[in-house]
Amino acid sequence: MNGLVETLAPAFVVSLAIQQLLELIDPLLEHWLKPQKALWMSCLALGVSLLLTMALHFRLLLSLGVQTAGLLDVLVSALFLTAGTSGINDLLKIVDYRKQTLHARAGDAGRMTSD
Repeated sequence: MNGLVETLAPAFVVSLAIQQLLELIDPLLEHWLKPQKALWMSCLALGVSLLLTMALHFRLLLSLGVQTAGLLDVLVSALFLTAGTSGINDLLKIVDYRKQTLHARAGDAGRMTSD
């Protein structure tokens, strides 16, 4: 789990920074682009995420063990960052659930062999 935390720590920081940037820009877009504000906010978040992903060499799939993703890793990493901190929280919940399931299975297997 420590490896995953180390992998996701930069993503958490960058996601939080992107969220804050969007919070700062939101009033301007509300004033100028009210009907299409959501579209512009999403495009801006993706653009900033792509720039930061490339500049920081952040590769989520590579960090998780996928060696051959290449450009797809950049896109997936950027999309993950645009989800904000909720995306990281969701991923951590999935990992924790998976860990609990594996521990439960290991416990059941241990009980079966000792019977």
